[in-house]
Amino acid sequence: MRIEDLNWMDVEAYLKQEDRLILVLGATEQHGYLSLLTDIRIPMALADAASQASGVLIAPPLSFGCSNYFLAYPGTLSLRVSTLISVMEDIVRSAYQGGFRRILLLNGHGGNSPARTQLTEVANNLPDLQLRWYDWWLSHSVEAVGQRYNLKPAHANWLEAFPFTIVSELPKDAKIPPKVQIGRAHV
Repeated sequence: MRIEDLNWMDVEAYLKQEDRLILVLGATEQHGYLSLLTDIRIPMALADAASQASGVLIAPPLSFGCSNYFLAYPGTLSLRVSTLISVMEDIVRSAYQGGFRRILLLNGHGGNSPARTQLTEVANNLPDLQLRWYDWWLSHSVEAVGQRYNLKPAHANWLEAFPFTIVSELPKDAKIPPKVQIGRAHV
């Protein structure tokens, strides 16, 4: 169940029975042949599945994260770390003000981890607030698949290639990273 499908009175009724919320955060950045929104599509799919099983409400996703290292790729849109931290704090505080007390932050992008530290401080200052941060790619089940098939989990490889993230034909050969100019240096 997503907030986008409800009105404020529906949320008010929900909060009379439940105080949990899923906040999904990701990024808009290059993923090779995968969608620029891979880091939001995967955690949203997980949030939808969790919501179907539990009835927990899903907030609109934050589709922008910290991806400054990919700005040379067209389509990458990035926040500064300070901006992400402020936005996440504002979202958590407003959810708390609205009555949510147990919030899962379902993260789809490693570059967002600096916000985790600030949110711990926020949780320590708000009575009864319970925050949980979950990086989906660090789950034991993902690790087990990698070990079982001798695959290394990495950005824009098998780990993130789902039917809903693939937007063009995948190459059959090994992927060769492009050389992109970052500042004055070539990588």
